[in-house]
Amino acid sequence: MDTRRIGDVEVSAIGLGGMPMSIEGRPDEARSLATIHAALDAGVTLIDTADAYHLHADDVGHNETLIAKALASHDRGADVLVATKGGHLRPGDGSWTLNGSPEYLKEACEASLRRLGVEAIGLYQFHRPDPTVPYADSVGAVRDLLDEGKIRMAGISNANPEQIRLANEILGGRLVSVQNQFSPAFRSSEPELDLCDELGIAFLPWSPLGGIARAGELGSAYAPFALIAEQHGVSPQRVCLAWMLAKSPVVVPIPGASRPETIRDSAAAPELALSAEEIAELDAV
Repeated sequence: MDTRRIGDVEVSAIGLGGMPMSIEGRPDEARSLATIHAALDAGVTLIDTADAYHLHADDVGHNETLIAKALASHDRGADVLVATKGGHLRPGDGSWTLNGSPEYLKEACEASLRRLGVEAIGLYQFHRPDPTVPYADSVGAVRDLLDEGKIRMAGISNANPEQIRLANEILGGRLVSVQNQFSPAFRSSEPELDLCDELGIAFLPWSPLGGIARAGELGSAYAPFALIAEQHGVSPQRVCLAWMLAKSPVVVPIPGASRPETIRDSAAAPELALSAEEIAELDAV
């Protein structure tokens, strides 16, 4: 597995997004554990989660607990950077709500520390801006957690360029990552990706496959990916991830998975070398 950097940590070029293992349609625990173990066996050393990745009001942090269990039962578990998030909530009725208050974020971090069973969280990310709380106040709470040693690195998610610059300023130049939605069908985060490239901050595309079904029809945005995939004898998903990796060395996609074969396929993306012509064709879609 090729590697890239988040802050001062070297991680696999492809991470694992844990959300599908804990929300609607989640598999049983045995399959989820097998999926995480398959990721580690394939060389994945970055797993992204959040306290809000759960279904019911009484299973907050389901995904964090699942990941902690999987890492504790694998001989490579200690090599993984776990990136979690706070600031989003799921009341249990299927909705997603926000709480970016400093008090809540600090409480959420403490709860994540307990569920993950660590003294300091490797990467803690402010999940999503809360319009009822000044952005500087929310990021200030993350800065405090960093200064207190409760988190090793700080990131933000679902941020625009202005918020990225502000967060980096508040954190004293210590912002290491930005996690935004980015895929062939959702490219509006190109400005954020370009800014991260300029600043040397890791850019973590969430939902990088943009809803591509592993078995099913591809939308029009993916037609060129499917054609190039056929020429290489690989999946369109693998082409999609290879294309993202080629955009900048700061890009570290975190495709979600809930089956071992899915993450194995994604983890092979760094081995796929696309030509300059193929990359240009995909950029133009």
